[in-house]
Amino acid sequence: MLYYAVVFLVIALIAAVFGFGGIAASAVGIAKILFVIFAVLAIASFLAGLLRRK
Repeated sequence: MLYYAVVFLVIALIAAVFGFGGIAASAVGIAKILFVIFAVLAIASFLAGLLRRK
């Protein structure tokens, strides 16, 4: 999931360099959503691992 967030971020940066503002904005939005999903799943996995050890 983090890999795809980074891929969309790179796409956004390349699109911004070439002047495609709409595509860059969309790619940044997708990257943000994917990063938030990754962060939530990572925290949930960490907490589940801590609870399982007890």
